[in-house]
Amino acid sequence: MPHIDIQISPDSNIEELVAALPIAAEVLTQFGLGCSGCGVSKYETIAQGAKAHGLRVEPVIAALTQARLSGFVPLVSNEDRTPARRAPGSFNGRARIKYVIPIMSGKGGVGKSLVTALIAIGLRRKHYAVGILDGDITGPSIPKLFGLRTPLAIEADPAVKNDKGQAQPLMVPAVTRSAIEVVSANLLTDKEDTAMIWRGPILSGVIRQFYEQVLWSDLDFLLIDLPPGTSDAPLTILQSLPVDGVVLVTMPQALATMIVRKAANLVHQLKKQILGVVENMSYFVAPDTGTKYEIFGPSYADKVSELAGAPVLARIPIDPEKARLADEGRVEEIDDPICDQLADSLLAALALHPKPKEVISII
Repeated sequence: MPHIDIQISPDSNIEELVAALPIAAEVLTQFGLGCSGCGVSKYETIAQGAKAHGLRVEPVIAALTQARLSGFVPLVSNEDRTPARRAPGSFNGRARIKYVIPIMSGKGGVGKSLVTALIAIGLRRKHYAVGILDGDITGPSIPKLFGLRTPLAIEADPAVKNDKGQAQPLMVPAVTRSAIEVVSANLLTDKEDTAMIWRGPILSGVIRQFYEQVLWSDLDFLLIDLPPGTSDAPLTILQSLPVDGVVLVTMPQALATMIVRKAANLVHQLKKQILGVVENMSYFVAPDTGTKYEIFGPSYADKVSELAGAPVLARIPIDPEKARLADEGRVEEIDDPICDQLADSLLAALALHPKPKEVISII
């Protein structure tokens, strides 16, 4: 089989390479670079993708070149395909996280999990290291959105000992196709419909464990998908974690807006910063006519924004395609400007509220 005459380098764009050399997708999959088939690929080079997944770029380039010349997918060694993520004991078991940002509403059903996922995807397109802590213990949605099913692995950390002198067990986060790290209660079991029948104090303890007892990589952003309400779980996050700001999610409905205002008041009472407001399900654009319909009524985003003292980051329309990809666990295949708008707006909001130069370590 004659080889295809194209140049392959660390600076090659992943989407363009796969389009010109389809076998490249199979090669990248051998390395665990599932981003070749997701929406991040059009924004990322091979070097950037390898770095995000903790891989050395040289074996990836060598395998792609061999596949181009031979027309076959070469064998990839376990050493070359194993991500070089933090090992137990390194840095005394502490990860460095620049920004911790909860996504909150106070009301269920407004789409916090989807908004969290879209923000994470937008930040990954800008080559930030991103993690998601699924704080909705009894109703976790994040693994479903990203198609994650394998239970979290546990590794012992020799740097941390318990009262009996035994090594502290730590959870290893799951990694999505585009290298977003995820920890969720739905990944504690191999059955996604298992009910977590836990009371408030236990839920709060689990959330702290998800933050403190996980082998997170060094992250630019840790997004926390909060459950609805203003009780135990949100209080645990806002009072005990180094939160840099909160994103409020609402929808164009008077009842939802009233409850989200309660959440905004809680954040203010705890003297935390609200970075912005996202209105989900804001409107629907008919695909045949382009007519805009306010399915749930007129927007209340400006009113919530005024109360929160924070800008409107985005108004997200109702989109059946996004819903379909989310239901199928393929949320990373969403290639929509709203992801970039959410990321850009969040970065702009953070720039207005600078923090000390030093990053925060998990203790």
